[in-house]
Amino acid sequence: MTRASRRLKGLTPLLPELRVPFPNIDPVAFAIGPFIVRWYALAYLVGVLGGAAYATTLLGKHGLWKDNRPPFEPPAIWDFAFWAVVGIIIGGRIGYVLFYNFGYYAANPGEIIALWDGGMSFHGGLAGIMVAMALFVRHKGGNILSGLDLLGAIGTIGLFLGRVANFINAELYGAPTDLPWGVIFPTDPDQVPRHPSQLYEALLEGVLLFIVIRIATNHLKALKHPGLVAGIFGIGYALSRIFVEFFRLPDAQLGYLYGGWLTMGMVLSLPILVAGVGLVIYPLRPRNA
Repeated sequence: MTRASRRLKGLTPLLPELRVPFPNIDPVAFAIGPFIVRWYALAYLVGVLGGAAYATTLLGKHGLWKDNRPPFEPPAIWDFAFWAVVGIIIGGRIGYVLFYNFGYYAANPGEIIALWDGGMSFHGGLAGIMVAMALFVRHKGGNILSGLDLLGAIGTIGLFLGRVANFINAELYGAPTDLPWGVIFPTDPDQVPRHPSQLYEALLEGVLLFIVIRIATNHLKALKHPGLVAGIFGIGYALSRIFVEFFRLPDAQLGYLYGGWLTMGMVLSLPILVAGVGLVIYPLRPRNA
């Protein structure tokens, strides 16, 4: 009997009331012959395209930006979309290999390119798309911090869709719970109610953070202070991720770090939190500082 099973042993009479049926959604969105498209891949695609579409509205409002100058003109966002996909894929894969399963890939380097088997790191993908944005804005002659602000404003769309896709895939679920919204995931060997931590992240990192940043960009003129919106995103994401990590199971190959409660997700989110605080302080500092 596993630790989770022992924890739930005393709750057996209550399980019928606690269990929430897992929605029977096929991870495969559609297939045309041998060509298979999964919801997870669609989440990446729609996240990039949806973010680009929203970006055009922000870039088109020159009055929102410092000196009425966005990092580049709206049509260029569709050129950047390609750069974004490349940055996310390369960064996300490298991040996963280095931080989540380095031992395995060091012994099997040929598997690094096997993206179809899964294995992407959000923190690596974030680093990849930031580098892509910096290079793109530099090429366009714009303000790099304003470019990062744009990423912060639109990034929550992809975060929301990605976490919903994780839920559909029944992956990255949480620890056992006796709360009434506990979900029994079909991929769980213990078949006990668990925190739907993917949805927690979708709501916090996706919906709530989008609302906060939307207020900052469109009502508080935060884009006039390059770096501020990127900082708000960094702080909001890091705090949300660290909070949810208390309910989410760590990756099986890593477990809890240092034999305690710390997870790799928390460790990788701390630099984002520190950088976010710095990016908020920097544009708001007194001009004579």
